[in-house]
Amino acid sequence: MMKVRVSDLEIYLGNNHILKGLDMYVGEKEFVGIIGPNGSGKSTLLRCIYRILKPSMGTIMLNEEDIKSFSIKETAKKIAVVSQHNSYNFEFTVSDMVLMGRSPHKKFMEKENKDDYKIMMNSLEKVGMKDFAHRNFSSLSGGEQQRIILARALAQKTDCLILDEPTNHLDIKYQLQLMDTVRSLGITVVAAIHDLNIAAMYCDKICAIKDGKIIKYGTPKEVLNKEFIKTLYEVDSTITEDTGTGLLNIVFKPPYRDKDKSNQDKM
Repeated sequence: MMKVRVSDLEIYLGNNHILKGLDMYVGEKEFVGIIGPNGSGKSTLLRCIYRILKPSMGTIMLNEEDIKSFSIKETAKKIAVVSQHNSYNFEFTVSDMVLMGRSPHKKFMEKENKDDYKIMMNSLEKVGMKDFAHRNFSSLSGGEQQRIILARALAQKTDCLILDEPTNHLDIKYQLQLMDTVRSLGITVVAAIHDLNIAAMYCDKICAIKDGKIIKYGTPKEVLNKEFIKTLYEVDSTITEDTGTGLLNIVFKPPYRDKDKSNQDKM
């Protein structure tokens, strides 16, 4: 199983100081959600963990080993990624896309074997896309493509999964299906999540980032209260707790309601 520790992480992109000394710990099999307003540094943090970006300072440890000690291929055996943007200039079938997830486990020019094809089909089945195996990836909708990218990540058979706003482009049914699938894996998950209700439903811990700094870290009930949501997003909300499941439900108050009420009071 995988533990992830981020210490004193800083990154500059051009003249912009994006991450400012972040410290975060994700335990074995924990599902940690990263929340925060646009531009706060959520995706940048994830890209440092899966090595698309190189931090200016700080360390990232996988099971107490510095991630820099691993080759990129070794890292891909430990961490799989589902990112926001998945555009390709070549025509690939869905099965070809998912089989790419087996690449870290293959030697140079080694062909796929029966086990690889079995893993590929099992991964497609987990995301409800088994019947799409022979379709062209480019012919799929954005939501369907996102589910295939998840299947590719599942095919890597890693102990850690990184998700960058994974429910974008998905309708409600498939948002829940995707998150259920991820939750059922029993592995370490770090996910940037836009929807606070999704975060409250699925995350063990929530890490809130604003202006490149972690400003709160804890369980959903510790982090998601109306005062903190106002601080983080500058919006008003009401929060209720389901008596049966204990899950939080967050309802946002649109600003125009205040304007309408103010106008009515003046009449």
